[in-house]
Amino acid sequence: MTLPKVAKHETRKISIRRDHPQSAPPAHQHHSFEDHLAVEEPLEIRIHDEPVAITMRTPGDDFMLAAGFLYAEGLLHNSQEIGSLRHCENTQHVELKNTVNLTFANGHKPDLARLRRNFYSTSSCGICGKTSIDQIRTLAKPVDTKLKIRLDVIYGLGNSLRKAQTLFEKTGGLHAAGVFDEHGCLHALYEDVGRHNAVDKAVGHMLLQERVPLTHHLLMVSGRASFEIMQKAAMARIPIVAAISAPSSLAVETAREFNITLIGFLRADDFNVYTHAERIEV
Repeated sequence: MTLPKVAKHETRKISIRRDHPQSAPPAHQHHSFEDHLAVEEPLEIRIHDEPVAITMRTPGDDFMLAAGFLYAEGLLHNSQEIGSLRHCENTQHVELKNTVNLTFANGHKPDLARLRRNFYSTSSCGICGKTSIDQIRTLAKPVDTKLKIRLDVIYGLGNSLRKAQTLFEKTGGLHAAGVFDEHGCLHALYEDVGRHNAVDKAVGHMLLQERVPLTHHLLMVSGRASFEIMQKAAMARIPIVAAISAPSSLAVETAREFNITLIGFLRADDFNVYTHAERIEV
């Protein structure tokens, strides 16, 4: 399968004014400068030209996002199932550049009526309506792996993720997700205004390279660990998830049930383990 090239435009510049009241009291001084902003635009995902989802995302890597999203929903299992994955092109409708259409290689089309009832997402909430573990029990089983990770590998994840976050350095407004192997080597790093989109892009990258399931990998996220992130980890068979911030109660419950080691508040010399600590070598 050959994917078409796509131009990236993840940041935009805007002119703003900054106040400096301390410079010459009591009068304020102002000056104008350009600042980088993270781009947020809608992406519609279609299957065989029928809409199934809309997500607010940072443009760029749309094919990875679509592939990872559909993989997390159990609709796509490997890259060999993809017949085509491309942007809709229509010179009279510019908005179609924000639409990705997937066709299956064998012509198979899933039950889209059920999917459309659940598939509206935003950059802040993930997939609205996906609020119960019951909804993923039919798609995923507990992760079964004997993987164990050394402490020094875990402590190094945060620094490796930050070094790779080039867009965050410019904008300060993007989440990041990285897929690491058991030795701490970074294999995929993506940034997006939506934390769940960043995960979809990273997993989608691995899927398009025919490297799923990820039973010998770790997922590191720059923010908190939410339910939708644990859902995606369970579907990708990721045994360890680490987050810079805190997990939610439902994230912990999901990790416990699906045999995923969940790490929160990861720092260079400290972290919390909420579930399945036996995978960490101490």
